[in-house]
Amino acid sequence: MQTAIDTDSARWAAVIAKNRAADGKFFYSVRTTGVYCRPSCAARPARRENVAFHLTAGEAEAAGFRPCKRCKPDQPPMVERQAAMVADACRTIEAAEEAPDLEALAAQAGISPFHFHRVFKSVAGVTPKAYASAHRAGRVREALTTSGTVTEAIYDAGFNSGGRFYAQSAQVLGMTPTRFRAGGETAVIKFAIGECSLGSILVAATDKGVCAILLGDDPEALARDLQDQFSRAELIGGDAQFEALVAKVVGFVEQPGLGLDLPLDVRGTAFQQRVWQALREIPAGETAGYAQIAEKIGSPRAVRAVAQACAANAIAVAIPCHRVVRTDGALSGYRWGVERKRALLDREAAA
Repeated sequence: MQTAIDTDSARWAAVIAKNRAADGKFFYSVRTTGVYCRPSCAARPARRENVAFHLTAGEAEAAGFRPCKRCKPDQPPMVERQAAMVADACRTIEAAEEAPDLEALAAQAGISPFHFHRVFKSVAGVTPKAYASAHRAGRVREALTTSGTVTEAIYDAGFNSGGRFYAQSAQVLGMTPTRFRAGGETAVIKFAIGECSLGSILVAATDKGVCAILLGDDPEALARDLQDQFSRAELIGGDAQFEALVAKVVGFVEQPGLGLDLPLDVRGTAFQQRVWQALREIPAGETAGYAQIAEKIGSPRAVRAVAQACAANAIAVAIPCHRVVRTDGALSGYRWGVERKRALLDREAAA
């Protein structure tokens, strides 16, 4: 059986459409220019009578044609070249004591700053600046446990101004650097554990808002999970007012139609927060694919990173990662179990 590009007419149609899906499956040469190209080449199409097709680049070169300087058919596909370029830039960022500026990274890649910025964001899911900030924040987290002082840790991580880091520290660390260094000591987190039809549910909050909603079968395991996240924080049982908050969350789990509007203390990278915000915009009773979320946040190639951000979400139901499904509609993994995901979706669909 012939596939979609097994005939010359189908191959010509792919060339006219500049179909990237056909790249690597065949090449075409142009008799009047002496070059050969990928099907997706951005060059103006030649006249059909001057075009011949070849299964490999080697076959085209053996016929006397040279590679097009625009689409570079003798090199890896554009997607692979861009991924390698971004990976190289990430290594440069990670190895630098101070984050290199956009112009320097673009010069290293051999393209304009505008083009580099667009490609980097498309491949990595975040801008070069956001990637550098996230990497430095990770270095700060590590340095805070080993350096002599907080200031030393901040500068060792590449922040050339303590003020610049402190302005971001609450979002990056979830607390001040000093508290983080002490393992969260003196940070106060109220929590309470309730029961719902999906099992045990733990709700925890700082003075800024809910920082965790955990689901499970074992209340003690949920409490240990929270303790692991804030090993030296002061965890205190919620009072009657806090118990009302837990009841509100439980009520939403049982009857999604009630809606849930809570102040949240959301902590994560810039990319994760973009994903989580997009999840909060999915209406109850509807679902979205990982690719749709990636498209919505302006990073269509970052599907895998979107899935990782969903898995990292620690605030169940309020940040509804259960509403994200595979392209074919099948349920994918869920931090709190696929059966709970199915139950939440079924209830929302019926609400």
